[in-house]
Amino acid sequence: MTAVLTEKNGAVRPSARPGGTPPPARRRTGRERAWDDVPRWQIYLPLGLYLLFTLIPFYWMLLFALRPAGSTALVPWPMTGEHFSKVWNERSFAVFFQNSMIVGVATLIATTLVALAGGYALARFDFKIKGAFMLALLCSQFIPGALMLVPLFEIFRNLQMINSLWSVVIAETVFQLPLSIILISGFIKNVPVTLEEAAWVDGCSRFTAFRAVVLPLLRPGLIAVGSFAFVHSWNHFLFALMFLSEQDKQTIPVGLNTLIGADSVDLGALAAGGVIAAVPVVIVFAFIQKWLVTGFSAGAVKG
Repeated sequence: MTAVLTEKNGAVRPSARPGGTPPPARRRTGRERAWDDVPRWQIYLPLGLYLLFTLIPFYWMLLFALRPAGSTALVPWPMTGEHFSKVWNERSFAVFFQNSMIVGVATLIATTLVALAGGYALARFDFKIKGAFMLALLCSQFIPGALMLVPLFEIFRNLQMINSLWSVVIAETVFQLPLSIILISGFIKNVPVTLEEAAWVDGCSRFTAFRAVVLPLLRPGLIAVGSFAFVHSWNHFLFALMFLSEQDKQTIPVGLNTLIGADSVDLGALAAGGVIAAVPVVIVFAFIQKWLVTGFSAGAVKG
């Protein structure tokens, strides 16, 4: 006879067929069979073409940045660093890089702190205009930054903040906050409130319970929000162009624009500047890609 095993719910299932042979394998669904029957080349070919399409512009930029001026070779050999030296020393890219780093880090810190406070309030408290406030946050994403340039310029002019890096930091933070608050709020909703309540019972204040219990669990969400704010402020051109007119206050996107002349363009210097601008972003995403995907997916779920 066929041996039987009793499961926890009382159901009986066979452990083996007569003669000790294992039970038949589970039948695959039509979707599983269709996926398994697809030739591998039909998957790898589109992915390879997409990868090639993505990497060609980067290779072209590296080619112009590394090959000598006047060369038309498709391989950057012999390689030269004259273009990097030119933009870094002669075109003030060292100053642009420093200014962009200040704006990016300051925007990251300001956006993360304010979004953390706002997201916690939306996730843990109920108030009358909560729905209207969430709707306002969502609707603000449809407003392009170009429409706000004139009122922002007037505000910063009255505050005597024109030609100050803080004007760009404030503008970038304001435009990053709606999405950041929504993401942080969704992530906090995934943390059970019972964890905080247990800390309150043990004598912790609300702030202490949040710092000791909730904050460590928000690391992926904070990394996602902070990295998104940093990359956006690093690459943003419009606010820096409008609010910063002195050369020693400009950022890398504006510095790249200065390399484009009215009659000619130094392609080698422009490509070298593009490489300098891209390196920090590539490094950031290389180190945080795992946390970035986890943070965005967890913060986007319905609470």
